[in-house]
Amino acid sequence: MASSCLSGLGWIFGLFFSFSFVFFKNPDSPGKSSANVSPEYRTAYHFQPAKYWINDPNGPVYYNGVYHLFYQYNPYAAVWGNISWGHSVSTDLVHWTGVGLALSPTDPYDIDGCFSGSITILPDNTPVIIYTGITSKGEQVQNIAYPKNVSDPYLREWIKSDSNPVIEAADGVNASEFRDPTTAWRGRDGLWRILIGNKVGLGGQAILYRSSDFVHWVQAKEPLHSSADRTGVWECPDFYSYDGKYVLKVSLQVNWVDHYMLGGYDEEKDLFEPSEEFVGYRNWRRYDHGKSYASKTFVDKLNGRRISWAWLNESDTVSDAVEKGWAGIQTTPRVVTLDSNGRQLVQWPVKELESLRKKRVQLHDAELKTGGLLEIKGIRASQAKHGLLIHAIASFFIFWITYADVEVEFEVSDLDGAEHFDPTWLVDPQKLCTEKGASVQGGVGPFGLLVLASEDREEQTAVYFRVFKDHNNTYKVLMCSDQTRSSLRTELDKPAYGGFVDIDIKKDGKISLRTLIDHSVVESFGGGGRTCITARVYPTFLAKSDAHLYAFNNGSTSAKISELKAWTMAKAHIG
Repeated sequence: MASSCLSGLGWIFGLFFSFSFVFFKNPDSPGKSSANVSPEYRTAYHFQPAKYWINDPNGPVYYNGVYHLFYQYNPYAAVWGNISWGHSVSTDLVHWTGVGLALSPTDPYDIDGCFSGSITILPDNTPVIIYTGITSKGEQVQNIAYPKNVSDPYLREWIKSDSNPVIEAADGVNASEFRDPTTAWRGRDGLWRILIGNKVGLGGQAILYRSSDFVHWVQAKEPLHSSADRTGVWECPDFYSYDGKYVLKVSLQVNWVDHYMLGGYDEEKDLFEPSEEFVGYRNWRRYDHGKSYASKTFVDKLNGRRISWAWLNESDTVSDAVEKGWAGIQTTPRVVTLDSNGRQLVQWPVKELESLRKKRVQLHDAELKTGGLLEIKGIRASQAKHGLLIHAIASFFIFWITYADVEVEFEVSDLDGAEHFDPTWLVDPQKLCTEKGASVQGGVGPFGLLVLASEDREEQTAVYFRVFKDHNNTYKVLMCSDQTRSSLRTELDKPAYGGFVDIDIKKDGKISLRTLIDHSVVESFGGGGRTCITARVYPTFLAKSDAHLYAFNNGSTSAKISELKAWTMAKAHIG
């Protein structure tokens, strides 16, 4: 569970929120709406329930022909609190139907919240939830629940076990930082194993537990892995493998980022050993370099793939969330694979999302000269409402909007002008993107897209690349997603995100970008999904005028669009 789940323990969201629950008004209460809470900000194909607060995805699973997505949910307000498990179902990962609450805080072992957890399918094909409950004393314990009726295809009702809590923090384990059990796996000895995130000193650890019956659990002598670095508590751990290479992913409060390591797993000792390049917290890779947290994967047995969701938090103010009546969404479901180079994970939106693609425009071999700006016409990232409409009528048509999916391949043939690369930049690519924004002329780049841009480009979100040359005459590719000019509103969180893309630009001469635009979401995948950056943006012009889409080049050398394809997107049914 994200630290947003911790009542009274630093639930502050440092840069974003400063408030007290007692001053919140009921989000259903009538009141004057403002442009700050325009219905144009509500997404069309990113998952979110009809109203109220959500955060971490929980227990995603494919079971008997149906996809199930559970999530941390406040059924009463658009702010964190009363944390329960919301539950929605789908047959295609695109269109979703809500089926009510799976878990609510009703018992002594979870009376202060049903926090994050997982689902495991037992050998008799029974799904079982294991989740963190918060007791009235503020202690975190682990509980299980079973479907009331496994023949119900939607698994609408769940029964908590009489054995709860099945795991309590032992002596020496911090009971206030003890949460988010993983999906279980079975070892060669037949025992189930799970991991639970924890904090030890200033660092974190993933504590391993074993069980023969999923009810009685025994703590291993040593954690699967731990860190003495100042990482804080490890939240929402995930553990899985690809062809013998193991992935340990943890969510860190210190920077609100999901990190992962690749390495080996000694099953006899139940220990994870990261590969040499992942030793030390600063060397861990990121799932996403933007606003994405508490990710959770599951195996889609129907299609033989691993799929990940993550929580995408707001960049807006709490008062606006209350007035809108909703806060938080999920990223698009992504297929997670191991790159052919074995050094990193690759993420890509599920194929099913392409069923929403409608009108398409296409470009080939379009040159972007120095200072060049090319509007992609024939498609709009949004279509505002026009005419003299009173507010009530406008609200009726809040979904008269188009959304965009853009795939583009850039080609750079002249790398001689690439700027010199400083190795210290590897530590903080976000800072580098802040200093070298889209308007700062470079050598090879910046080139990329301006999305959700106003006609005068006073508001715009830039997603772009820069190429640098290091002392070994090799090249580094920086990817940025810059929200600093995304809105005229000054109270929003508008950072410039960044990460390096692990490709050989000298060999290939090309780099790809896919960007999903969903009104308040810009979700980008560079280098075929090797680098992902997700952002929330709130342009003020969306309530009254169209958004524009541009390709640009502010480098001193030309670049070319080898191919660009852009589609408007239909609205998914999410009820």
